[in-house]
This record gives sequence, C-alpha cells and structure tokens, in this order.
Amino acid sequence: MKGYKRIIPLFIIAISLNFCAMKPEFQTEFPQEIQSAFYQKWVDGKQSSGIDFYIEFKKSLAANIKLEKIYFQNQELVIKGIVKNTFTAHFYKENKKEDFILHKDPSKEYGNKAPVIQKTKFDLKPNEAVLEYKKDDKTYFFKIINPIEKPLR
Repeated sequence: MKGYKRIIPLFIIAISLNFCAMKPEFQTEFPQEIQSAFYQKWVDGKQSSGIDFYIEFKKSLAANIKLEKIYFQNQELVIKGIVKNTFTAHFYKENKKEDFILHKDPSKEYGNKAPVIQKTKFDLKPNEAVLEYKKDDKTYFFKIINPIEKPLR
C-alpha cells in the first residue's frame, strides 16, 4: 500500500510536466489559398511609426474559419477584416525617447525606468510571421515565410 502512495503522486507529476513544454504545432497548409501576404512600414512625422500587415485570399474566407492574431517582429496583434478577401493588422510604435539620468553616483540614477521587453509565443526570424486562426472552434497556427515588404504609395 505504501508503494502505491509513492508511485501515484510521482506518476501525476511526470504527466503534468510532460504537458508543460508543449509548443503549438504549425500547419503545413492553410485551409484556403492565400493570394499574398505583405506588409508596409509607415512613419507619421516624429511621433509614431508602425507596420501594416495584410493577408489577401483568392476567395472569401470560409464561414468556419476565423482569423485571430498575427505574430510578426516580436509583436502580436488581433486581425481585422477590411473586405471579404483582405485582412489587416496595424502594429504601432511610439518613437518616445526617454531621458536617462547618468551619473557616477548610482543613487542619482534612481528615477531611470528599465526597458520593457515583450516576449511573444514564438521565436521568429524578422522575415517570418505566424497566423493564428480557428477552424471549427479549434485553434491552429500557420507560419508565413518571407512576407513581401511593399512601399507606401
């Protein structure tokens, strides 16, 4: 009986640790044909800049597919539809320069704020994006490799 009291908790811990490191699997094909995936960088004076990411489909998106998020260049954002075949996400960056107090006495640097580094779910190269979507209420991930950078018109 004592053996079972030791084995059962160890078995439960082993199974729970097995599921901790699960990573989402990428789908090799998207359920519908993607016509193009591209992004455009923009700058609004000195105050802000950003990237608009577009995904265009050859046909209207099926009723059982819903685009959720796009992960691109260490950012994640909810996707919004423009028209039936085109979806977009707008990544904004404020170009605020913080003044740092630098002094030979470290106690005088007390007011400096540490940078906020956001980590997304995926380790992506600069030329990769991940599309999160739901098909029949099940979540899938599709990796977009080499989206095209188009200049603003």
